[in-house]
Amino acid sequence: MSSVATQRLSTKRQTLDEAYAPPANFLEIEVVNPITHGVGKMRYTDYEIRMRTNLPVFKQKESSVRRRYSDFEWLRGELERDSKIVVPTLPGKSLKRQLPFRSDDGIFEEEFIENRRKNLEQFINKVAGHPLAQNERSLHIFIQEPTIDKNYVPGKIRSN
Repeated sequence: MSSVATQRLSTKRQTLDEAYAPPANFLEIEVVNPITHGVGKMRYTDYEIRMRTNLPVFKQKESSVRRRYSDFEWLRGELERDSKIVVPTLPGKSLKRQLPFRSDDGIFEEEFIENRRKNLEQFINKVAGHPLAQNERSLHIFIQEPTIDKNYVPGKIRSN
């Protein structure tokens, strides 16, 4: 047996500047700070979507917007219609938790909101991490625009 097969590849030692430089490409998205608004049938919860990136395709390198569950549904529908990617599923609607006369707070219970927050964060990170989805205008609107223009013209983002 030849010892060449088990020989280590020679690696170049990393400099301190390289070790502490920003990563080559990063995209960090957090879904945080759920807030429930309104009363009775007008109640809803929205979440803060915080994004940090150095990917050239995003015009803003940091953004923070608030979105509710229906906005995530809108994004998923847009991506399914306009892109070639397999869009992950969203956490369920939890219709049983929305029935009247419950002894708990249904979809407004802290534990439910926290679970949904984690699942929405997983969803948006899977979507935004996909190279093809990163070029979709709907994703950029969802992550970076203060309000969602549902009359936008679907299409690809042209990176400069």
